[in-house]
Amino acid sequence: MNKLLKVFQYFVFLLLMVTTVFAKVTKIDIISFNDFHGNVAEDTREKGKNIGMAKMVGYVNAAREANPNIIVVSGGDNYQGTAISNLTFGAPVSKMMKAMKLTASAVGNHEFDWGSDRIAKWSEEGNFDYLASNIYDKTTGKSVTWAKPYKIVEMDGVKVALIGLATEQTPYQTKAEFVENLEFKPAEEAAAHWVKFLKDGNAPEGKPDVIIAITHIPSDQKDQVVLGDELDRLTKVEGIDGVVTGHSHRTVAGTMNGKPVIQAYKYGRALGKLHIVVEDGKIIEIKPSVDAVENRKSDIIPNAEVAADLEKQTEELSGVLGEKLGTLSGDLNHDRGGSLTELGYWATDVMRKYTKSQVGLTNGGGLRRTLYKGDITMGDLYEIMPFDNQVVIAKVTGKQLRQLIDHGIGADYMTDGQFAGLKVVYDPNKEYEHRIVSITLEDGTPIKDDEIYTVATNDFIVSGGDKYDFKDAVEIKDLFIPIRDVLVENIKANKGIEIPNISEILVDVKDVKAPVSSQGKIYIIKKNDTLKKIAEANKTSVEKIIKANKFKNPNIIYVGEEILIPAM
Repeated sequence: MNKLLKVFQYFVFLLLMVTTVFAKVTKIDIISFNDFHGNVAEDTREKGKNIGMAKMVGYVNAAREANPNIIVVSGGDNYQGTAISNLTFGAPVSKMMKAMKLTASAVGNHEFDWGSDRIAKWSEEGNFDYLASNIYDKTTGKSVTWAKPYKIVEMDGVKVALIGLATEQTPYQTKAEFVENLEFKPAEEAAAHWVKFLKDGNAPEGKPDVIIAITHIPSDQKDQVVLGDELDRLTKVEGIDGVVTGHSHRTVAGTMNGKPVIQAYKYGRALGKLHIVVEDGKIIEIKPSVDAVENRKSDIIPNAEVAADLEKQTEELSGVLGEKLGTLSGDLNHDRGGSLTELGYWATDVMRKYTKSQVGLTNGGGLRRTLYKGDITMGDLYEIMPFDNQVVIAKVTGKQLRQLIDHGIGADYMTDGQFAGLKVVYDPNKEYEHRIVSITLEDGTPIKDDEIYTVATNDFIVSGGDKYDFKDAVEIKDLFIPIRDVLVENIKANKGIEIPNISEILVDVKDVKAPVSSQGKIYIIKKNDTLKKIAEANKTSVEKIIKANKFKNPNIIYVGEEILIPAM
């Protein structure tokens, strides 16, 4: 009996060995990029980071030679952003997509910058599919016709399903008129629906072995921890095996709720990878990584045919792109991770002076990059302000003005608002939209809640873009003049740009030093202040403060107003 058992165990062992030896292992790489924004030309400046379309294609082709089982995808925001792309409605970007054999792209908010009509054309020209399972047509109640909810790709016998998802931020980060007939359903709801559809075998292509979400949903990563509220809800959907993200221009390679997540920074400066190992239809591993190609772009061999196409396109537009407007003695900074920038101040200052307004205001995301030292060309202006937003004059109360400026300070879903014509003291530790400590016109005149002020702004935020609220404005007048044209006119007239000093325009309250004189010190009135509270805090009396200041009415004081606290 023992002998028979040993023989049986031996045959079982041999069977296991044979099964192991002949188990089919497939390795698939999903290569991703996101937020390319039309950056088809390589940045050849000393510290230039963009690798350009020819090297993007060269990189992908080299990766495909190393592993034929490659699926190339985009996280969206592909076309809008540079002069050469904007002036040709993305023609060179589509050539890049086709040359790299892009399989699919998520629909980014900037895919709508020319209206949704372009999306189907890009898909055809670039020979790829736009995927969007959570965008619905309000008139039909059905999914939009210009994008598919999912796509299944078979690689060496393994079926990989790609589900497309747009961010819930799209409606307010897109010009309202272009998305007013569209509904953006929660990503997690759409994902759950289509995962079940696929898992139940309802797709004509059969059941997938792997399901990856290709999204324009924002993500971030700090201390190895992947962050994002919308992403958190999505990665809790059972059946999603990995997520490609975008929108937030971050480098992300990690896991959330046990699901691998990647985002490849922006502009093609990095490429992401989900390395998938499948054994006999079972997922063994999905490893996320990001290759920061900006640091080694000299090692990447450009695709010669793509490079030639770009050179031809550039030559055709050289008369427009190369037009010299003026010069700049140093960099005009626009660090979109910061607050008020030199470029933001300059642009809004030009807007307010052009319209003879008291204040200039624009959304920080409407300006895309720093303007670098040297000659300023028309191509630069298209890259700095790629959107065809128009100048609008709004009349608002002082209370509304304060709210609009406060809205742009430290928002977690957009670049900080840019303004000119004001001086603002703020407290970054206070609750969002309640951070302004004091606000005055640039000449020091306090902003009064019930007075009317003129603001030069743009049609994007006036219509609710970036959640700015102009609904209660006293008056709104659209001049139908492109802001870019106003900036170009100013540069030409001045033969360049003088770099502004913005050190005293937006100031952290901790950096404010109360001026002191022989008569006492200057105090800036804050929200909820009273003369009694101010007197007690400064160990003086209300009577002394009234005597030291020329109040029209001591019962009415204004936030931002400077008063003298008499010396003891």
